[in-house]
Amino acid sequence: MVIGHPSLSKNIPLPRGEGLERMEELDGEEGGKGIESIGKRAENKSSGRRRENMGSLTNKQPRIFSGHHGNALAPCTRTHQIGALFLVVVTFFLTRLFHQSFSPCTATSFGGTDLSSGRSLVRISDAGYLFWPNRGYGSVLSLKIYVYEETEIDGLKELMRGRDGKISADACVKGQWGTQVKIHKLLLKSGFRTKRKEEADLFFVPTYVKCVRMTGGLNDKEINQTFVKVLSQMPYFRRSGGRDHVFVFPSGAGAHLFRSWATFINRSIILSPEGDRTDKKDITAFNTWKDIIIPGNVEDGMTVRRPTTVEPLPLSKRKYLANYLGRAQGKAGRLKLIEMSEKFPDKECVPVILSDQAEFPFQNVIDYSQISIKWPSSRIGPELLNYLESIPDRDIQRMIANGRQIRCLWVYGPESQPCSTMQGIMWELQRKVRQFHQSHETFWLHNQTIVNRNLVEFSKWEPPMPLP
Repeated sequence: MVIGHPSLSKNIPLPRGEGLERMEELDGEEGGKGIESIGKRAENKSSGRRRENMGSLTNKQPRIFSGHHGNALAPCTRTHQIGALFLVVVTFFLTRLFHQSFSPCTATSFGGTDLSSGRSLVRISDAGYLFWPNRGYGSVLSLKIYVYEETEIDGLKELMRGRDGKISADACVKGQWGTQVKIHKLLLKSGFRTKRKEEADLFFVPTYVKCVRMTGGLNDKEINQTFVKVLSQMPYFRRSGGRDHVFVFPSGAGAHLFRSWATFINRSIILSPEGDRTDKKDITAFNTWKDIIIPGNVEDGMTVRRPTTVEPLPLSKRKYLANYLGRAQGKAGRLKLIEMSEKFPDKECVPVILSDQAEFPFQNVIDYSQISIKWPSSRIGPELLNYLESIPDRDIQRMIANGRQIRCLWVYGPESQPCSTMQGIMWELQRKVRQFHQSHETFWLHNQTIVNRNLVEFSKWEPPMPLP
């Protein structure tokens, strides 16, 4: 139900072309009286009922919404309408002109082609600085993230250290598991971190559950039970239904590491390096609207620039057409690649994107067609090898050069670095920030006080509490 101005409570259709003429008829004295009388009738009709219904909530006499306040409305003529319309148009064009004059950067493609006509991509300056496009992101990073402490909530430490507390962060920093640890550590040192929950835009929940599970710290049942216990103690999670809470789930399992994810964190923001993973019921834990695909973890020694760093071989000196690293694991596409490597030992396998449903990091601002090839997984065979051999060297060189421009986005580095994975994640998180943080289990009063179903103010909620 919506309570509003009595004169706006119904939509009264007017014949085509008669809208302005009918408005002019109401502009005069009789029209003003008509509006006044409508407001008074609505006031008289509803005042008794409102006093009866609202008397238990306040001792003050309730205010009635009416269409008249004080003196009669001033007449609005066609001249006034035209003048107002002209003012709106002038303001619009001046605002656009001002915005364009002071825009901090121009959207360009990897090769320097101007894409401001409709496409907006990330841009790296000659000095290595990252410029994110304004469209949908804003001109500067401006967000505040609260990071839960592992001792703040009963059970959170177990999700990071195991039931015995013996698993260290250093033991979990390698492989895909490392994304959970690295993002957590970098956020603890981030300038965007806040220690005040009431001013936070987002809440980061640190867990190392993939590492904890694989090293025997917790089994699947314990992980599920501990997650539920942790979430039930978070008033701010309850307030938003989890919409402003961020979780990292590395590896192909994704959020399925938490078996009840679909019940409890299906509204939360999930960071995962793989977005096409599904369980046996064919239910994906990745949602393109709210979740973020992040780069997989790369060993620090491979990304830190040193004088002894091995540079890629020139294309003319490369021995193989392509290379494949990984395990078959019974996957049909991978088995086909293994079979091809046996038939064509001089070709080896090919690291072309062969996962049809794959989602990629920062795909809102990176045009992957400029740096990679995606081939149908159903057409893996000699046809693919022939296609790769047919690509001119100049096209391969162009794609390699484009990739080098943005490879810094795959490095988990501190904010002091001009371009890093964390900067990209921060920009993507900024797009997820909501001004409104409430859920279907929260309610608000006339002075913006947030309450629960029992009208208890948010500041007085006491965990543990039922989950939404």
